[in-house]
Amino acid sequence: MNRRMILYTLGRIMLLEAALMLLPLAVTLIYREGQAVQFAVTAAAAAAFGLLLCFFSKPRTRVIYAKDGFLLVALAWLLLSLFGAAPFVMTGEIPSFVDAFFETVSGFTTTGASILSDPAALSHGSLFWRSFTHWIGGMGILVMCMAIIPSLSARSIHIMRAEMPGPIVGKLVPRARDTAKILYLIYIVMTLVQIAMLCFGGMSLFESALYSFGTAGTGGFAPYASSCADFSPYIQYTITVFMLLFGVNFNLYYLMLIRRFKSVAKSEELWVYFGVAALSTVVVAINIFPKYGGADAVRHSAFQVASIMSTTGFSTADFNMWPGLSKAVLLLLMFVGACAGSTAGGIKVSRTVLLFKMMRRQLRRLIHPRSVSTVRLEGKTVSEETQSGVANYLTLYAIVMIAVFFILSFEPFDIETNLSAAAACFNNVGPGLGLVGPAANYAGYSAFSKIVLSVAMLLGRLEIYPVLFLFAPSVWRGK
Repeated sequence: MNRRMILYTLGRIMLLEAALMLLPLAVTLIYREGQAVQFAVTAAAAAAFGLLLCFFSKPRTRVIYAKDGFLLVALAWLLLSLFGAAPFVMTGEIPSFVDAFFETVSGFTTTGASILSDPAALSHGSLFWRSFTHWIGGMGILVMCMAIIPSLSARSIHIMRAEMPGPIVGKLVPRARDTAKILYLIYIVMTLVQIAMLCFGGMSLFESALYSFGTAGTGGFAPYASSCADFSPYIQYTITVFMLLFGVNFNLYYLMLIRRFKSVAKSEELWVYFGVAALSTVVVAINIFPKYGGADAVRHSAFQVASIMSTTGFSTADFNMWPGLSKAVLLLLMFVGACAGSTAGGIKVSRTVLLFKMMRRQLRRLIHPRSVSTVRLEGKTVSEETQSGVANYLTLYAIVMIAVFFILSFEPFDIETNLSAAAACFNNVGPGLGLVGPAANYAGYSAFSKIVLSVAMLLGRLEIYPVLFLFAPSVWRGK
């Protein structure tokens, strides 16, 4: 283990967080609010801590191995959340550190679960930081570091594999750093386009930025308790489209840039993703038609399906009041999620497709024991190693999901609330059903349960393994 390189990189990440915190500081100054000091102190503390790590941990070699990458990612996200929570506590807007930590983890992991009943009561600077954490965490903070900091390592692909969601992570171009730059360039351009379109629809620049941060990171923090319910159909449809677009594998956008449109059109995951979204929209729209009527039923259905499947978590209506079939569809979509290589959470469409193909191959083997069959995805044969990895991940996924649900069962809430809370946080969706529905929040949970849910959000965003590495004694003993 290259401990010095891990600590040195953590120092660089803390310096980056300090720099990013200057943006909400600037917002407080623009709006002449009194929270500027708290953001300045937190940024200074993060910078000082980062400088100390960099000064005392200069690495002899900059190589990062696979184990180092997993450990680095887990520690980085934990540190970011701890320091990121400080401004909320220091300003007194979220006085409990556990609540502030929950809110910040929810932001960085792009979950969108909140303990706030009235987000509009926050200052502009805190609202900006709260939503900006979505944008930072959407593509991944370490991927951002790779894009803007001189090469951290000769093997930085291990960082991308630990932080980017999906069963397979590869490089678009030979150098991992160049891949990170391409991904972030696409991410920034799409965010700016959405901001412009929302401004065109009548939103203020500040509101447009916050909602675009939440959409780009598929996070769902909104500056208003009503989320998107009070906006025009144009704005709601715009956000719907962008939620779906940010749930697409970003590699496909790169292929479009280099005009490999046939490769994009052949993407099996993409077709399944849009197919499931379209089918779910039709089912939910028919189910809620008596409640809203034709056009409104389609609009609410499309928005909520896009929001839940992309794990964004915005809402235009309290779907907790919808019929049982609609709630069941949305609950299933929480687990499926969007595409691998996107900013969304959930199991991912590619894993779901692989699971069904693996099941089909197993059935064929039972019927025809001597037959030889392979599993193919995107026109390529999926290796046994990848199939085994998917099976192992889904087993771990089920264990974590059951464990979180079991722990929450000690709370005085009904099964629907606890199950959907576990699913919504672990899958980085945000709002659930029952007492944690879109019109409610997570404030009623105990401090211990909020910590458990915070860990669940980290497990879901980093896809379990990096966080588990923190608790493996063999990792810490390794040289």
